[in-house]
Amino acid sequence: MNAPMSSPLRRLLTPRLRRVDLAVAALLAVLGFAAVVQVRSTQEGGPLAAARQEDLVQILDELSNRNDRLRAEVSALNQARAELGAGGDRTAALAEARRRTQLLGVLAGTVPATGPGLLLTITDPEERIGPEVLLDALEELRAAGAEAVQLEGPVDLSVEPSQAAAGAQVRVVASTALVEGEEGGVVVDGVALFPPYRFVVVGDSSTLASAVGIPGGVVDNVEQRGGSALVEQQGEVRVGALRVLKAPRYARPAPQPGD
Repeated sequence: MNAPMSSPLRRLLTPRLRRVDLAVAALLAVLGFAAVVQVRSTQEGGPLAAARQEDLVQILDELSNRNDRLRAEVSALNQARAELGAGGDRTAALAEARRRTQLLGVLAGTVPATGPGLLLTITDPEERIGPEVLLDALEELRAAGAEAVQLEGPVDLSVEPSQAAAGAQVRVVASTALVEGEEGGVVVDGVALFPPYRFVVVGDSSTLASAVGIPGGVVDNVEQRGGSALVEQQGEVRVGALRVLKAPRYARPAPQPGD
């Protein structure tokens, strides 16, 4: 028979659980559970997780259309640069300068704009739609490619919405500010507007309509506040409200070399 193992060797080979081992095992189990919960919440969460397949396809189409527009704009700019740099044609340069002046006028709101687009009419029977809702709608429209925007109100809904005239019109530009009015309504660049409000937008009508109609978008936001949003795609709309540019108070044109 083998001699019994010595006491130190037996203690070394005999497994023992210490308090620190139990604490480490418990900590690892908690960390593992937290990691699993985090992974599942990341996979299942997000605003698009509960969207229907039709809504996801619509959002994908909108992103594809926006990408196509940007590619077309890049192609047009590259072509204009090539024409201007090829032979130094003064006629082409003058035409390009006029085109850019017209485009900048549309962006600055100093010239009217016409083209395909949509009418977005927002009613507010419970007086719960403030400037933040209209600003969200404006940002959605801009992100969807709106090229010219006019905000109107109040709109006479007793007639066909597309034929209704507005009481006040404001051309919306990059510096436009929307604040809550002291007597209700919304003050847009110093002009008091009251519901129903109407956005007149020039741009791709289908893309704009898809942008405001996605789940959790403008239409849903308005309806959650007791209002309604009517979206009408139009073959042609006119943005006729104009901005008056203020003369700069301090800025002066920089002298050109040789002046």
